[in-house]
Amino acid sequence: MQQPVAGDRSTAIPFWYPSQGRLTPDSNCTHRIIEDPEWSLATVPHLTELCLQHIADNFEKNPILDCLLPEHQRKVLDRLSTGLPLAVTANLVSDEDYWKRRCTECWQVCDISSYGDSWKRMFFERHLESILKQFIPNTTDPNQVQELIPLCKDYVRKLEVDQFLPPVQVDQKEDLSDTESDFGFDEVSMCHYDLGALIPALPHLEELHLTYGVKDCGMNFEWKLFNFTYQDCCNLAAAVKMCLNLKVFKLTQSKVDDSKTKLLVHNLLDHPCLVELNLSHNLIGDKGAQAVAKLINHSRLETLDLCNNQIHPLGAQALAQALAENSTLTSLNLRLNYVEDKGAQAIGHALLTNTTLKSIHLGSNNLSEPTATLFSQVLVQNTTLTTINFSCNPLGLDGGKQLLKGLADNKALTEFDLRMAEVGQETEYLIHQIVWANWEAARLRSMQHPVTKPLRRKLSRE
Repeated sequence: MQQPVAGDRSTAIPFWYPSQGRLTPDSNCTHRIIEDPEWSLATVPHLTELCLQHIADNFEKNPILDCLLPEHQRKVLDRLSTGLPLAVTANLVSDEDYWKRRCTECWQVCDISSYGDSWKRMFFERHLESILKQFIPNTTDPNQVQELIPLCKDYVRKLEVDQFLPPVQVDQKEDLSDTESDFGFDEVSMCHYDLGALIPALPHLEELHLTYGVKDCGMNFEWKLFNFTYQDCCNLAAAVKMCLNLKVFKLTQSKVDDSKTKLLVHNLLDHPCLVELNLSHNLIGDKGAQAVAKLINHSRLETLDLCNNQIHPLGAQALAQALAENSTLTSLNLRLNYVEDKGAQAIGHALLTNTTLKSIHLGSNNLSEPTATLFSQVLVQNTTLTTINFSCNPLGLDGGKQLLKGLADNKALTEFDLRMAEVGQETEYLIHQIVWANWEAARLRSMQHPVTKPLRRKLSRE
């Protein structure tokens, strides 16, 4: 019979068989019983738990969820893999905790306040954005986007794409014909992903932020990586025209010139929902500004940002003329342009009658004393403006005194930026005191009137 080994908690039990009227041991048959001191009946999972685990493990092949009890649904959702295909989970799983797990596994920083406090919306917007940022025309399979559209269309309300990759260029023969050169062979070959196939298919899209360029190109930098071709513009213009719920459109740092601006504006005229247009950091000149001026009075625009373009007095005058007749625009940003005194004075004259604009930014536009003199009149008559920015303009000491004089009885202005405007420290201090008093009075009024709670929250944050 096998002897027990020291330290072994198993027990060898011999088996006896009758033989010739007596019991004899069978030395060839020994059963070993293993004792588990931690085993108990409580460790045996319930059949329900085994079934729920089976459902979670086989969810891709057999997605059972709606027919389960609420408490059982919760357990299955907690066990679902974040690697399941979106075709399975997109329209079936609405649980926010599940989409939170998927988001946190994909991205280190996750702030759902920018996504309507919805983890599911965040996932689909950022997932679609990442595909668009890595899409290479003529190389990437277009089905990557097309197959995602029916899965994400109900959740995407905002797209922020700050990169569009150009096609991979195949070495071309040096003896290209003149005909190919005349028809812009190179430009056509550099067109980016056509958003016209995507944007109209997103019925809830309200915000579109785009930049045509390549991020982190490093030593592979080439100017052609930052081309926003005319064909790109045609495709985009047609797409935004069909996006009837679009409220915010931003196309920045994309070398948008006058011809492209005209094309975009033509497709945005009389848009039913657009309230914010941002074409900052582009190449828009006077003709482009004239086109935008036409848009101001053929839309519901409230915010217009043309910062860092090439707008001169002629373009500023066109904007001023539109401003004089407008009743919707509340914010205009012309920082870092070339409007000069002639253009700024035209805007000032428009503000003598305009009763809608609340914020005007004319920083870094080579403005001087004549502009300050005219705006001193604006400060006397206009009771709507709350924010003026004249920073980085040589207004001079006399210009500062004129502005101080105009502010004497002004109760509306709550922010006046005169940094590096050469108005003198004393004048700047006195102006600051008046503006601060107006701000404090506005804050107290907001506390007294419950209908102004949004303003109260804004002032408290500031």
